[in-house]
Amino acid sequence: MKKYVQILKNDDKKHKKNKNNGWIVLITILSFIISLVFSFIAETVLPDVNIILGIILIFCFILIGVLFDMIGVAVASANEAPFHSMASQKVKGAVTAIKMIKNASKVSSFCNDVIGDICGIISGSAGITISLKIGNYLNIDQLILTLLVTALIAAMTIGGKAIGKSIALNKSNMILYETAKILSILKK
Repeated sequence: MKKYVQILKNDDKKHKKNKNNGWIVLITILSFIISLVFSFIAETVLPDVNIILGIILIFCFILIGVLFDMIGVAVASANEAPFHSMASQKVKGAVTAIKMIKNASKVSSFCNDVIGDICGIISGSAGITISLKIGNYLNIDQLILTLLVTALIAAMTIGGKAIGKSIALNKSNMILYETAKILSILKK
């Protein structure tokens, strides 16, 4: 048993040597900038929009978070072999998909942790803004309404991500292919 534990520890040490500190700094800076932009949009737009449009914006933030979470899971669980075959046939997006798989930890971290988590935070704070507007409009207790709205947003985000992860695990290659196709078009 000790022999196997030592083998696992040695294997883990190999992976630790491959850490990329530059990536950590870059992802931290990107998180800050993206969060700043999303927060700015939420804080400047939401106070001036009507309640229905505000609710739609919250749903958009939730959907963006779920979508990027799906992409992150799909990239981490996709099979590289079919994309090599597609790349040899010059199928649009195949080379991009291969690059994404080879950088799966970075792509997954960006999609799940940066975009997914930021969207969750922003949708929660946007929910507070909208709940305050609804409370003022309907003359309802702000505390109760805010608790209900934030709990509803959290439940929708968690439920959406759970459904999305299940889909992403079952359709990882297709999700990755569609994402890579879009990225390869945007790249040009």
